[in-house]
Amino acid sequence: MLRLSESNEGAGVHSAAPNLPVTASRWLALAAAPSFAFMTVLSAYGAGGDMICSAQDSSMVGGMVPMYLLMSLFHCGPWLRLLARQGPDTHGAQSRSR
Repeated sequence: MLRLSESNEGAGVHSAAPNLPVTASRWLALAAAPSFAFMTVLSAYGAGGDMICSAQDSSMVGGMVPMYLLMSLFHCGPWLRLLARQGPDTHGAQSRSR
């Protein structure tokens, strides 16, 4: 019995479904660092960000702020790869054309 994807490939139609997990994982990887950076700011300046921590009334070094900051730094890899892929020539070519 033919599957739907096999019949579509024979007709020249390619399904986008196999690429969906890859695309979603790339977007999630890029969304992690800004999300943790936002949580850092929200925990540092928001109201009661450390309510779930057992060490209330302690310094900011032992709370949620450093944890979110470290998580943001650890998840910067996809952004660095994206910037490295663009390369320094793309920025220089734009400034020379002006």
